[in-house]
Amino acid sequence: MRGRYWVPGLCLLLCAPLLAAERLDLNKPEDSLLIQRKFICSLKEGETTMGFWQGSFFSRVEGERDRKLFEVIGVNVRQCKDLHDPKRGPGFRSVSREIMLYLDPETREVLKTWTNPWTGEEVEVVHVANDPVNMRRPMYAYNEQGEPFQFKGRFMNGRVFDASAYALFYQNPLGGDYQEYIGGTYHATEFFSDFAYEEDVLDPEVRKLDRLSIAWTRVADWLPWMKMGDRVGVMFTSTVGHRVQSIEELPEPLLSELKTNYPEYMTPPPLDDARPNRTSWMAVKDMVDAKRGEEGE
Repeated sequence: MRGRYWVPGLCLLLCAPLLAAERLDLNKPEDSLLIQRKFICSLKEGETTMGFWQGSFFSRVEGERDRKLFEVIGVNVRQCKDLHDPKRGPGFRSVSREIMLYLDPETREVLKTWTNPWTGEEVEVVHVANDPVNMRRPMYAYNEQGEPFQFKGRFMNGRVFDASAYALFYQNPLGGDYQEYIGGTYHATEFFSDFAYEEDVLDPEVRKLDRLSIAWTRVADWLPWMKMGDRVGVMFTSTVGHRVQSIEELPEPLLSELKTNYPEYMTPPPLDDARPNRTSWMAVKDMVDAKRGEEGE
């Protein structure tokens, strides 16, 4: 028996360095970039990845109890393009579009109108339908100064945790020409957290993280279609989700809404998409402008 199992046991000892060497190396900027890319999309150019999330929107107004305003459910559909720069090395850029629906917090039906509990006004709900939501700048193995890319995620107990935060403060598309004097900027902070398995992250043969879990939270101003004006308060969001392998894995009512009302959002934009990114604020502006135009006719 000992002779029978000795050779495989010796192989495990001798082959361990070889097996370890085949894993992606965090100390190599090219490998570090591949790891980051897995969290964003696929290592294969043009392969679609889909991130699904669901959760709740709450209000926070000083002096009153927080309110649960909406349930939300959404999906981002994306793909990545391979790039290479003579000085910065290999790189990539992602292109995507996304849908997020506002649901009644009790019935989970897709909202068409919503009665504002502060003003009593019934308003039209404008769901998130952003096309495109593309990476603003490509990512490369080295930056403009020649500094190597370094994956910032944490490895713990066989899992990998990647978190990021974005503080947003920019001119509101619904504002006027004097915002620097009277305010009217969009102010929010968004937090993204991704959770994957180390064996998938470091394996160069794994093109995309099928077992990826995600979380998204946000603290932001009121949604524009709520017509809150300058009422004091903010909204905060808490959602969780995961990567799905096909549109058919999406739950209702998102799946039916996609097929019926947003079929173009079932696939990502083209890899060479050069359009500027679109936000919900722009969609509301277009809606308001269209209504005003109809009223003026």
